[in-house]
Amino acid sequence: MEATREIYWNVGHGAMWPMYLFTVVALAICAYGFYRRLSLYRLGKPLNRTDSLSDRLKVGLKEMLSQSRVLQKGAGVAHGLFFWGFLLLLVGTGLIFVQADLTDPIFGYRFLTGGFYKLFSLSLDVAGLIALLMMAGLFVRRYLIRPEGLTTSRDDAIMHGLLFTILVSGFLIEGARMAATELQTNPGLAIFSPVGLLVAKAFTGLDQSTLEGWHQGLWWGHLFLVLGFIASIPFTRFRHIFTTPANYIFADRGPKGALVTLDLEDESAESFGAAEISDLTWKDIYDSDACTKCKRCQDRCPAHNTEKPLSPMEAISRIGETALASSPTGLVEAVGQDAIWSCTTCRACQEICPAAVEHVGKIVDIRRNLVLMEGEFPGEEVMAAADNTEVNGNPLGLAFASRGDWAEETGAVTLSEGAEVDILYFVGCYASFDRRNIEVAKSFLKVCEAAGVRVGILGQEEKCCGEPLRKIGNEYLYQSLAAENIETIKGYGVKKVVTSCPHCFNTLSKDYRDLGFDVDTEHYTVFLQRLVEEGRLKVDAEEFGCTYHDSCYLGRYNDIYAAPRSLVEAAGGTISEMGSSGVESFCCGAGGGRILAEEKLGSRISEKRAQMAADTGSDVLVSNCPFCLTMFEDGIKGADLEGKLTTKDIAEVLAERIGG
Repeated sequence: MEATREIYWNVGHGAMWPMYLFTVVALAICAYGFYRRLSLYRLGKPLNRTDSLSDRLKVGLKEMLSQSRVLQKGAGVAHGLFFWGFLLLLVGTGLIFVQADLTDPIFGYRFLTGGFYKLFSLSLDVAGLIALLMMAGLFVRRYLIRPEGLTTSRDDAIMHGLLFTILVSGFLIEGARMAATELQTNPGLAIFSPVGLLVAKAFTGLDQSTLEGWHQGLWWGHLFLVLGFIASIPFTRFRHIFTTPANYIFADRGPKGALVTLDLEDESAESFGAAEISDLTWKDIYDSDACTKCKRCQDRCPAHNTEKPLSPMEAISRIGETALASSPTGLVEAVGQDAIWSCTTCRACQEICPAAVEHVGKIVDIRRNLVLMEGEFPGEEVMAAADNTEVNGNPLGLAFASRGDWAEETGAVTLSEGAEVDILYFVGCYASFDRRNIEVAKSFLKVCEAAGVRVGILGQEEKCCGEPLRKIGNEYLYQSLAAENIETIKGYGVKKVVTSCPHCFNTLSKDYRDLGFDVDTEHYTVFLQRLVEEGRLKVDAEEFGCTYHDSCYLGRYNDIYAAPRSLVEAAGGTISEMGSSGVESFCCGAGGGRILAEEKLGSRISEKRAQMAADTGSDVLVSNCPFCLTMFEDGIKGADLEGKLTTKDIAEVLAERIGG
C-alpha cells in the first residue's frame, strides 16, 4: 500500500473555506496589533538602521536560524531546540498547504508520498516531541526551579499554556486519525509516526464513529488554538517571535561600542541627552519589545552582582513601560538615579543578550542629560574631577606642566623637541601621574627601546582623552579635550599612536573618528605581540604562574583576547583562567567613569574580582589597563588578600624578561 495519507481526512475539503476565513481574521488581528506598536516606536527620534539592508537581512536570517545568540548551556539550549522543533512543524504545515491547496487541486500532483512521506512523517513527529519536551523543561525551570531574578508574568502563563496545548492537541489529532486508519489498513506506515503511534494505541477500543468524532473535535479545537496563538502575538510576549529576529537586522553596524557624538553647536536643540521617552531613538523603545527577559544581562552585570540597584533587564523593561504609560514619567524616575550611576559600561549585558538589545547607549544618554542639562553628578568627587580636568587636563588635579616629568630619566623625547620617532606613546592620565602606573609606562618604554622602537610623547601637551568624563555624561568637556588632543597630534604629523590604556585606545581609535582623527592607533599588547612575532623583541621566558584579567575595553569592546595572553606565554607565564574570563570577564569596576567616583552602594566590584583571581590559586594577577591595575591594588587590600596576591601589568612582566 502506498505510503501517504489523506490530508483532510474526516473533516472534508469543505473545511478549507472557514479555515482560511478564520486564518485571515487572525492574521488581520496580528497585523493590527503590530501596527499599533509602530505608534509606540514613533515616540522616539529617527535613527537609520536599514542601511546595507541586504547584508543586514543575511545576518538576521543567519542568527535567527542558527540561534547563535540564544544557545547557551541550560535554558538557551532548550529554547534553541524548541525553536528548531517548532520551525520544522511550521515547514511541515506549509508543505501540507502546498500539496492540498495548490499542487494537487491545480496540477493533480502529490509529493507527500512514498519515502519522502515517511521521512516527512518521522521528522514532524520527532520535531513535535522535542518541542514538547523542551517546553516542559522550560516550564519546570520557570515555575518549579525558578532561578533567582527570573520574573514571571501573565504572559508567561499564556505562552506556556497555549504552546503546550497546541503541541499536545496535535499529537492527539494524529493519534485519533491513525487509530481509525493506519493501524487497521497500513500498520507498517504507522511506525514512521512513533509518537502518534503511542497515542493511537491509547485510542484502541473505541469504535470508528467515536474516533471520527474525537478527531473532528480535536481538529477544530487545534485550529482555533493556533489561530488564537497567531492573533495574540503582538499583544503578549509572543511578539518577540518577530521583534527579536528583526532586532538582529537593526543591530548597530558601526564601530563596536562607539557612542553617538552629539552636535553641541546645534542651535535648534532644546536639550541634550535623554530626559524623556521622546529624547530616545525608536530603536531604544523597540529594544523593550525585543527583550525576552531571560535575565542573562542581569546575571552578568557587575553592578547587580555586587548588590547595586541596577538590573539592565529591568532598565530596558521600565523604558518600555514608560513609553506605554498614558502619563509617562521621566527616564531618571523610571530607571532610578542610583541605577543609572551604577553602570560601569562594561558591555557584558550587550555581549550576552540573545535579543541584540543595546543597553549602554541608553544609560549614557540619560547621564548626558543629568550632567549637561541638570548639572548633576554621581558625587562631589566626580564634579571635582571634572573641574580638575577642565583646568589641568587631568582628573587627578595635578599640574599639567608636570605631565611628562615621569619620563625624564627614560630617554623618551617629547614631540616638541623635533626628534624623529616611530610611534607616539599616548600615555594617559594614570600612567602620567599615578605612581603605580608610572612604573608601567617606564616598563613600556624599556621594552620599546629593547626592540629598537623610537618612542615620542606629548608631555605637557597631552590632555586626558576624555573617556571617563564622556561615559559619566559630560560630552561637552570630552569634545573640548578631544579637539585639543586631535589638533596637537595631527599638528606633529604623527603616523602611529600606541597607548597602554584600553580606554584611551578605544576612544582614539573609534570615538575620535567622528571629530576628524584618522591616525592609526593600537593598544600596546597588539603592538608588542607583533614585535615578538617579527623577532624584533627578544624575551627570555622565565616560568611563572599567574591569572589574567581581560579588561572590558580591550576585550568586549575590541575583541582583543589573544595578544595579551600570547605575550604572557612568551614571557614564560602559565595562565590559570578565572571562571569569568574572555568575553565573560568580570569588570574591575572602573569603567563608565566610575574610576572617578566613590563606590558607596553594595560591595566593591574590585574586591569581588580580586577574590576571583585569588580563587585560581595564583599569586600574581596580570592586567593590561591602568584603571584595572588601580582598582585591583585597592581590591586586594579590601578583600584582605595582601601578601597572597600581587598585581603586574603585562609591560612590567616583559620588561623583567628582556632578552639579549
